[in-house]
Amino acid sequence: MAKITARELRKYLEGRAHDELVEDILRLFTKLEGVKEYYSAQLGLGFDEELLNKHKAAVRKEFFPARGHGDGRLSVARKAVSDYKKVSNNVAGLIDLMVYYVETGVQFTSTYGDINEPFYDSMESMYGSALKQIVANGLQDTFYKRCRQIVTDTSGMGWGFHDALSEMFHETFGDE
Repeated sequence: MAKITARELRKYLEGRAHDELVEDILRLFTKLEGVKEYYSAQLGLGFDEELLNKHKAAVRKEFFPARGHGDGRLSVARKAVSDYKKVSNNVAGLIDLMVYYVETGVQFTSTYGDINEPFYDSMESMYGSALKQIVANGLQDTFYKRCRQIVTDTSGMGWGFHDALSEMFHETFGDE
């Protein structure tokens, strides 16, 4: 199946009547969960907390499922963050989810022991991205304690993980 480009889609949509576009969107809304989430978040129907909790649960399940040991597949946990970002305009919710991703990853390595360098790199990357969003949106007071606790909880962890997080924290909040 050939992929359609944004330009081709735009041309198609511009040729559709208003009523046809509304019907297309309604069909997508009833068939695709992502479209339903997107419009529910856009319309501010109080759905965002539920949406955030759903994505937090996906992260949690990857690291700590109800049964057995967590797989810790970073791609699955990161996808939960990415999917939330696609459907929600709630910046504080996105930061909350990003910080939660790191908190859960830190708990995972505390529970199961040393992981590997790509794991720590992913945690550092998400932590750094969260800190940038925190500063860009003036939410330092809101997230200070959780970000500080992550640094505290990583003390003694390998691969320079603690040092990297500590440095990022210090650069963002100005203390250690």
